[in-house]
Amino acid sequence: MIKTKKYSNTIAFWSAVIAIDIFIYLVLGISQMDYDDSYQGPEEEYGSLASMNPRQLTFYFLLQFWNILNIAGLIILTWKVFKYQKQKNSIQ
Repeated sequence: MIKTKKYSNTIAFWSAVIAIDIFIYLVLGISQMDYDDSYQGPEEEYGSLASMNPRQLTFYFLLQFWNILNIAGLIILTWKVFKYQKQKNSIQ
């Protein structure tokens, strides 16, 4: 019974982390839509940093930072799973 409760708490914690991560992506993605909706310049300059106002630049860099943070988290998680599997196989 205690072990089941521990797993339930772990699943609930990681589900909350994933939900918060998705929520942050939604907020940053919707904030980036402002640029797409308000851009009136030439087609060649679309997406360039020079064509963004300070608010749009802030959201752009926050989104890039969040991408890097998620990639780093995935690398760490993959490394821990690999290490756990390696340790589990060496015991058997």
